[in-house]
Amino acid sequence: MARAGPGRDGAPRRGRGRGSRRPPTWEVSDSDAEGPACAEAAASAQDPAEQRRAAAEALRLLRPERALRRLAVRVDPAVLEDAGADILLAALDALGCECHIEPQPQAHSLRWSRREPDPCPHGVSPEVWDASEQEVLLLLEPEEFLRGIAQLTQVSGPACSVPWTCPESPARPHLAVIGLDAHLRSQQPRARGTRQQQEGPAAPGAEGAVSWPQVEEALALLQLWAELDVLLVASWRELSEHVCAFTRALAWRPYKQYQESRAFSFCTAGRWAAGERVAPDGTGLRKVWRRQLGQFNRVGPAVAEAVAAAFPSPRLLQQAFAACRTERERLALLADLPVPAAGGLRPRRVGPDLSRRICLFLTATDPDLLLDLGS
Repeated sequence: MARAGPGRDGAPRRGRGRGSRRPPTWEVSDSDAEGPACAEAAASAQDPAEQRRAAAEALRLLRPERALRRLAVRVDPAVLEDAGADILLAALDALGCECHIEPQPQAHSLRWSRREPDPCPHGVSPEVWDASEQEVLLLLEPEEFLRGIAQLTQVSGPACSVPWTCPESPARPHLAVIGLDAHLRSQQPRARGTRQQQEGPAAPGAEGAVSWPQVEEALALLQLWAELDVLLVASWRELSEHVCAFTRALAWRPYKQYQESRAFSFCTAGRWAAGERVAPDGTGLRKVWRRQLGQFNRVGPAVAEAVAAAFPSPRLLQQAFAACRTERERLALLADLPVPAAGGLRPRRVGPDLSRRICLFLTATDPDLLLDLGS
């Protein structure tokens, strides 16, 4: 019998015979998983905990109080020529956003710009972090605004060029006029005396000839035809309140866009608004159904449990309503369901009123229909 000799390292060799040879085996090395396709698949199959951390980080950066710090309000130096501009600058400073004094493409204007976070978290669409989005507010004196609306009311249509727009700026400005009402009241006695001295009609381009009906006509024309919003304020303090409210709304915009881009919170992959957890296999839907029944007016947990026990899902209840032959039978389907009472109280029924409301909720197609007769 042959005896196994020593190997290279001095250890005896075993199993070199033909009968004891093992079949070849294959081992996958680390280099087999390399490649752009495998790397992309590994990136897509991210750990759920890592995805939750990324979503939480994105939500933290999108909070309005943090997004407000990345907003910059750029004020044209011409705005500072008015004495009331100090009120505006003080309000912006108290708000907590950045404020820069620098020349703008449109004189006497304010421009809002957003700065992207560094680094940008993953899982957020580029539209949410759009830093090129800009808003412009153009401040107008009453005389300048009246000259512009006199031009608009005389000639309208494609041949009329809209005043106050800058061809170099792609953003359409919002207009703000300070003290227009007081200016028109001060011009009335002067315009009345001018009309008495003139033999003919008043000049169409005269500043005093513009009245409130013409202003209202021009405002409707600007909004419907030129798509320009006009804000009429009485003082710089009122303007400052509007600018601060507009800045806070811009800070809320990325957060709302991120919430709208995500899946609905009551899907099976997450939590719904009241905190009921629904597993991917459907566990927890019964609790959600009971919660939905409990949202009806004058419905307690016992009544919701009685309906959910008889019909464990909304689909089963809809099928039962569809199987009814008459409308009266459909409305009274749940009326005789017993509701167990605790503490020795007498058992009761669901009742015809709740049965009618649940039936209308699941079968009616009118969005303005009132379910509660007492409303």
